[in-house]
Amino acid sequence: ILYDDGFAVHFDGAKDFFKYLEDFEKYAPDREKSQIAAMGVTEYYGLKMVDARAALYVIGSDTYGPMGHELVPLQTRADADDFLKDHHGVRELAFDGVTAGILAQLDAGRFE
Repeated sequence: ILYDDGFAVHFDGAKDFFKYLEDFEKYAPDREKSQIAAMGVTEYYGLKMVDARAALYVIGSDTYGPMGHELVPLQTRADADDFLKDHHGVRELAFDGVTAGILAQLDAGRFE
């Protein structure tokens, strides 16, 4: 996350990124979401930063992150479809589809 004053926040994985956004007041008490200038995640195949809002996320796969079960960011629908099949994912989510409930499922290792 890059703020409009140049301050940046980095995360071990997309799951922690989304937890930060879900509980923004806790993690960034002196900030407003309107101050966010850009949000990026590292895309799985190319290992490059992509716009977090445009990425697709696969959950329930056999690919884990530093914090266990993870939302795996993919840049394109084709990449997400391939990753889902190749890594036995449960489903793909768009940015707005990642909810507190999804994050709890990831922490518990249960996927619907």
